[in-house]
Amino acid sequence: MNPMKRVSQSPRVFNVISWGVTALVVLALAGVTAWQIRPVPVAAAPQPTPTEDPATVQLPAAVTGGNASGPAIARQVNLKTNIPAGRPSYQAIDYVVERGDSLYGIANQFNLKPGSVLLSNFDVLKDSPDSIRVGQVLKIPPIDGVYYQWQAGDTLDSVVKSLNVEPDAILSWPGNDIDLTNPQIKPGGWVMVPGGKRPFTIAPLNAVVSRSSSSGSSTSACSGGPIGSGYFVWPATFHSLSGNDYWDGHLGIDITAVEGASVYAADSGVVVRADLGWNSGYGEVVMIDHGNGFQTLYAHLSQINVSLCQSITVGQVIGYAGNTGNSFGAHLHFEIRLNGAHVNPWGQLH
Repeated sequence: MNPMKRVSQSPRVFNVISWGVTALVVLALAGVTAWQIRPVPVAAAPQPTPTEDPATVQLPAAVTGGNASGPAIARQVNLKTNIPAGRPSYQAIDYVVERGDSLYGIANQFNLKPGSVLLSNFDVLKDSPDSIRVGQVLKIPPIDGVYYQWQAGDTLDSVVKSLNVEPDAILSWPGNDIDLTNPQIKPGGWVMVPGGKRPFTIAPLNAVVSRSSSSGSSTSACSGGPIGSGYFVWPATFHSLSGNDYWDGHLGIDITAVEGASVYAADSGVVVRADLGWNSGYGEVVMIDHGNGFQTLYAHLSQINVSLCQSITVGQVIGYAGNTGNSFGAHLHFEIRLNGAHVNPWGQLH
């Protein structure tokens, strides 16, 4: 064998082996890479169910109670805006009187004392709750007190003195919007006077004749007659309120009584007033003196069946209910007085 030929073949064999090894390494690396990035099998998506005809779809029943079960969720729907009850109001509002209204009822509707509504509307009612009429526009104050219209010549001192409050009651009320550095109120302007009050200008109706008391201490125009028991029965068939209740601006109660209904003496006594006409707004009126310090008054009658100094027994018909005088619908206005002072009939009637 030729030595030169063996030497020339060795490099060729080496190259073949090197390339073979390289190819094996490349193939191994490719296999590892392919194994690491192989795709993850994904489940096939479910086929969608065809939508039913909307007209035939039945919705699940709503859950209406706390113990109900089912997939539905209970929900309350409230389309009305709730205004917090304690939200302050600083401005008066206008209220148009409707049939069936009374001053007492209107005041209750706005959570006010009836005197606050009465005193805030002197220009309309002239201090008389019986002057209320359908269609009148009344000013309803935001709180108890007096909604006052400033007059020419008024001063802060004169107004607060007449309404029995301190100046700060007017100056500090937010709705009055007064510049405290220069407090000026123009005539015709309105201010709220919280807590303001003054005496009412309506005078009570009194007897036209007198009778002696049980002690005989007074001169009598009507001598003799029965003495009451101090126990008062209802003067009308219905034992219910028909308008104004008893308060300091209305010193009696308005009892339900239709036109022409009988009116009865609440206790025995002697008639000391039996008058037709206006009578300061009382209309046709009867007053009975019971000889024990008590007097009772029956107003707005349509007819009077008794006369002055006539003796009366408890339960006797003295007249018929009506709508005379300053009245807003038929009813019986009834008062009880003790030694000249008005008392609440609710505590006396049985």
